[in-house]
Amino acid sequence: MINSELSHLRGSPFDALRGLLDPLTPAPGFDPLLLTIGEPQHKPPQLMIDTLRANEHLYGKYPPIAGTPELRAAITGWLNRRYNLPGDMIDADSNIAPVNGTKEALYMIASVLTERAGHNQPQPAILLPTPYYHVYHAAAVMAGAEPVFLPAGKATHFFPDLDALEPELLDRTSAFYLCNPSNPQGTVADAAYLKAALKLARKHDFMLVVDECYSEIYDQTPPTGILEICAEEGGALDHVLAFHSLSKRSSAAGLRSGFCVGETSLIQTFLNLRSFSGAASPLPVCAAAAALWNDDAHVEENRALYRAKFDMAEEIFGTNFGFYRPEGGFFLWLDVGDGVKAAKRLWTGAAIRVLPGRYLSVAGADGINPGDPYIRVALVAEPENSKEALSRLANSL
Repeated sequence: MINSELSHLRGSPFDALRGLLDPLTPAPGFDPLLLTIGEPQHKPPQLMIDTLRANEHLYGKYPPIAGTPELRAAITGWLNRRYNLPGDMIDADSNIAPVNGTKEALYMIASVLTERAGHNQPQPAILLPTPYYHVYHAAAVMAGAEPVFLPAGKATHFFPDLDALEPELLDRTSAFYLCNPSNPQGTVADAAYLKAALKLARKHDFMLVVDECYSEIYDQTPPTGILEICAEEGGALDHVLAFHSLSKRSSAAGLRSGFCVGETSLIQTFLNLRSFSGAASPLPVCAAAAALWNDDAHVEENRALYRAKFDMAEEIFGTNFGFYRPEGGFFLWLDVGDGVKAAKRLWTGAAIRVLPGRYLSVAGADGINPGDPYIRVALVAEPENSKEALSRLANSL
C-alpha cells in the first residue's frame, strides 16, 4: 500500500557519492576534508543565539502557521530595502508565508500549483533546470506532474534557454523552478532574462517559482530579484513566487527559517495547506529570524569571508579547470573532464570529497549529461581550512 509515484523519485546525489567513494580508502597522511554539502560552516551570528535564549520561554506555546507579525514585518522591511520596492507593493499580512527552511516549502508548493490530469487530458509539466536541486524533481513527481529537465550549460550562462521552449510544452506547464543565483554553477540571471521568464509565465499561465536562497552570497554585484522585475512591470505579483532563506544569508542552516512571497490568494491557500501539516516555526525561531532579517551588518561580514575564499581559489586555480569566480553562491563548478573519475582521484589521492556533476544532472534526449565534465566544490569552511583544501585539490588534479 505504497504510492507508486515514489518509484519515480531519483536517488540522492549524496547516496550516490557514498556508493562511489565509501569502498575506497582515502589517501593516508591527510585529514579527510569534505567539500560536498552546501552547509555553511561560518559561525552563526551571536544575535541569533541571544534572541533564541531571550525567547526560550515561548517554546511551550503552539506557534501560528503564518509566523508572527514581527517576523512578517521584518521580512517585508528587508525586501523593501534589498530590492528598493515601493512601500505598498508587499503587504506583510497577506503576501508573506514564513516557512521552516525553503526546502520543505519548495517541495510542498508544487501540490498547490498543479492540477492532476483528468481523463484524456495532457499531463501537467513542471520545468526544472539541469543541473538541478533534487527537491524540485521530487515536488514535481509527487504532485502528479511530468518533470521536464531543461539543459543549463555554459553556452546559456548556465540557465535554461527560454527561446527553445515550445508553446505546447508551456501551455501544459504548471510551474517553472528557477534557481537564481544558479546552483551549482554560481551564475546570475540578468534583468532581461528574468523579465522574459515572467512574460512567459503570464502568457502561458504557469507559476514562476524563483529560488533566491543564494541571493545574499554574491561576489560584487547584488543579483537582481524577481520582485524588482515585478515592480518595474507595475507591481503585480501574479504568476510569481520568490523563496528566501536564512541558511546561507546568515549561516543559520539549523534555524530552519525562510519565507516565500507572492500574490495574496496563492499565499493564503499555501498557508491553509500548511496548517494541516503543522509546518509552523516555533516562536523563539520566529523572534530570531525577525532579528536576522532586521540586521544587514552580519550579512556583509559573511560575504567578506566568501570573497576571501574566492580570492584564494582564483589565485590557486587561475584559469585551470575552467575556473571562474562565482557571481553568487559558494560553489565552484570546475571542468575536470570527467567528474566521477576526478572525485575518485581526489579521495584516494588527497582525502578530499567533492560531488561529481553527473549526480546533479540528467542526460538529455541526445544522451549527453551536462554535468559529466564537472565537480562541485562547496567553499563552506572557514577561510583557513578552505585554503588547505583548495591547494590540496589543485595539486591532486
